[in-house]
Amino acid sequence: MSNLMSQSTAVIVMNIRSLPRRLWMSLAMVFASAVVVAILLAFLAMAKGFEATMQSAGSDDVAFFMRTGSAAELNSSASREQVNLIENAPGILKDEQGPLVSPELYVIVDGVKKSTQQEANIPLRGLSQRGVDMRNGFTLTAGRMFTPGTDELIVGAGILREFDGFDLGQEIRFGKYTWKVVGVFSTGGNVFESELWADAKVIQNLYNRGSSYQTVRARIGSSDDLTAINEYLESEPRLTHEVQTESAYFATQGKSLEYMAIFGWVISSIMALGALAGALNTMYTSVSDRSMEIATLRAIGFSSLSAFIGTMVEAMTLAVIGSLVGALAAFIFFDGMNASTLGGSFTQVVFSFQLTSELFIQGITLALIIGFVSGFFPAWRAARVPVIVAFQSAR
Repeated sequence: MSNLMSQSTAVIVMNIRSLPRRLWMSLAMVFASAVVVAILLAFLAMAKGFEATMQSAGSDDVAFFMRTGSAAELNSSASREQVNLIENAPGILKDEQGPLVSPELYVIVDGVKKSTQQEANIPLRGLSQRGVDMRNGFTLTAGRMFTPGTDELIVGAGILREFDGFDLGQEIRFGKYTWKVVGVFSTGGNVFESELWADAKVIQNLYNRGSSYQTVRARIGSSDDLTAINEYLESEPRLTHEVQTESAYFATQGKSLEYMAIFGWVISSIMALGALAGALNTMYTSVSDRSMEIATLRAIGFSSLSAFIGTMVEAMTLAVIGSLVGALAAFIFFDGMNASTLGGSFTQVVFSFQLTSELFIQGITLALIIGFVSGFFPAWRAARVPVIVAFQSAR
């Protein structure tokens, strides 16, 4: 075993030292692996960032009521009478002002994206101070809170980054109505930063919603309280709603961009086949270029297995270098990059690409597969180079 290790080490050193003779072909293999890894990580970082933005908005101690069968807030509804019934549900916490319940509205308005100068849907949420208090991590980063009963609104930090016309102090016109931006808020980078917030009663009046709402949030002690709430909903015929924790709702919404990760794997796999073809050509050329050296080593007692190992290590080394270059490029160009896309309510969700160690491992794994496959068959050929080649070359 020690003899095999020393032989393999010698062959590996010889192979690495001979790389300058095949510099451009080796660099082509490194580049191909790097491109595949970088593209895969870009798609995975997009899906991961969107999922994290959605899931971080949810709270386990907030019950989220939506009309049964509704896929998103936009499709739901709740009358004032139903809100009153929900306020009396068991398990909902109270303070000196009454039940900790926030009935809310969700209206679609237009915004102009900075990147494309095209209009896109953004959400205008109607809520009260109760609703604001239920958002974990809420802070006003500039200006002040909107005054109830007025045409004032506050803007999420994500909207400010990605859309034109929402600077502090500006007046914005949505259809027939004009609003004034009086504050900018942050909620720690989650989906709520992709929204505009205003007084619910003002939105009811301007958009002819009467006394109706769309969804209801309620503070509960723990997720165990949902059992009693569900029993209450089933026993009350006037309520046509289902309940779940806010975190469960946003976890489901966060899965809507999973197809991007799948698409990224499909595209990267197709590109990996092209990279693999180039890598195989590189490694076969490497074996052909060193056939006399391999045969000479065999003639002086080196085993065929050492030639196999040496070629495999060369291929894996080039693949690893490529994966590291691709991962570094993805980190530099994509990690933290802001983007926006349609969420479950057909409105724009602003999020940041997010590269994690788990994603880096996936990218490097793909590159190692390319390296292994591209090295195996040339390595097998290297192990079978006949000893007589050394003597033929000597003549």
